[in-house]
Amino acid sequence: MKETLMENDDPQKLMPEPRIFVERTLALIKPDAIHKTDEIEDIILQSGFTILQKRRLQLSPEQCSDFYAEHYGKLHFPHLTAFMSSGPVVALALARDQAIATWKAIMGPVSSIKARETHPDCLRARFGTCDLRNAVHGSETFSAAEREIRFMFPHSVIEPIPMGEAAKDYLSRFINPTLLVGLTELCKIKPEDPYESAPYTSASTSNFLKPKKLKVLQDWSAKSPNMNIIEHVCDMAC
Repeated sequence: MKETLMENDDPQKLMPEPRIFVERTLALIKPDAIHKTDEIEDIILQSGFTILQKRRLQLSPEQCSDFYAEHYGKLHFPHLTAFMSSGPVVALALARDQAIATWKAIMGPVSSIKARETHPDCLRARFGTCDLRNAVHGSETFSAAEREIRFMFPHSVIEPIPMGEAAKDYLSRFINPTLLVGLTELCKIKPEDPYESAPYTSASTSNFLKPKKLKVLQDWSAKSPNMNIIEHVCDMAC
């Protein structure tokens, strides 16, 4: 039976609010691929990731044992810890939507030999040589990512991502005031080309005024009537 909308029902209100979710994962460039670090980082950035933190380090066998604790007792464990402590590694805290699944897809199958047969363009096929020396590591799950990021970056602060009312509160406290300043200045100055008016605005707001980002902001504001910043600013300043 089909549902009908009442006259006073706003279809826009019946739709779920748009959600912004950024996931984090840990990537390791292993000793066998350390010489390919720049190339791998380029692939990471081209795949839409943001590199939040990065460090190059040499792990001790004891640190490797702690990091790969879930593999303890398996036949390959001694070889794994010996290999991972044999040379420097590069640790990268990555962020993007569906970061864990995306990074796992870019890495490819665990076995570099199998990867060359089934996923020849993945990182492990291109830079790895076997199951052990497979070039890169990635977190398996959300909880593993949190633990591994804390392990490699012990001073990092991993805060929960605000959702629902918490997200609206964050926007109103930290994002909206910055947008209000920049867009108010635009309305006062009324340049012929507002996209080229970055010198008239603060560095923190000018990045929001690029054509693509402003269009995204306009689309988002249109879908969220309660948070229509652009209309509010123009009413106040124009």
